[in-house]
Amino acid sequence: MTRKISAIKVQKKDHNRVSIYLDDVYAFGLTRITAAWLSIGQELSENEISRLISEDDVEIAYLRALKYLSYKPRSSAEIEERLRRYEYSEQVIEQVHGKLVEKGYINDQQFAVTWVENRNTFRPRSHRVLRWELRNKKISEETISSILDETEPEEKLALAAARKYIPKVANCGRDQFYRRLAGYLGRRGFSYSITAPILAELWESEIQTKINYEKSENEVINGE
Repeated sequence: MTRKISAIKVQKKDHNRVSIYLDDVYAFGLTRITAAWLSIGQELSENEISRLISEDDVEIAYLRALKYLSYKPRSSAEIEERLRRYEYSEQVIEQVHGKLVEKGYINDQQFAVTWVENRNTFRPRSHRVLRWELRNKKISEETISSILDETEPEEKLALAAARKYIPKVANCGRDQFYRRLAGYLGRRGFSYSITAPILAELWESEIQTKINYEKSENEVINGE
């Protein structure tokens, strides 16, 4: 049994979608892309109607995924989880995922590389924490390990993180300086064996040097 397309009307609330009428009765809506090959008077079988509706589901899900990606890069798992919230079938999600990969819009390897690079640049943290974060993004263990093997050593990352925090403890005494900076680095996953020499180095190079300089300046001013 077939049904005839009696009208194709652009929807008032969304000009990117059209309403399909079969035998003078509204049947379903489609994106313009999905409906591009349809014409008034065309006969559609039940299988063709089902296929059109399925293709429309995929197209809408794909557009939603693109919008989600427009805000910032996402992992494959994040995209899939987002689409599940809209209650799409696993078949639709799989098709959308394949299309996004084919177009180069998602790439877990590149996502993980970018994630680690951004962390190292703006908010350095230990390899352990980076691994935990990427696991939460459902990145494979193989991918995580290969990227962390190539990233900066923990000593360098800890030193970079500490230098960013120095202005907040620049006026602290030695004990408070050590306590606050050690706590800061610890919260970013760095172990004591990594942070201990850094604390000593920065106290001497940044704080003690400043104290000695200010003391010397005061002595000059006071004529000592």
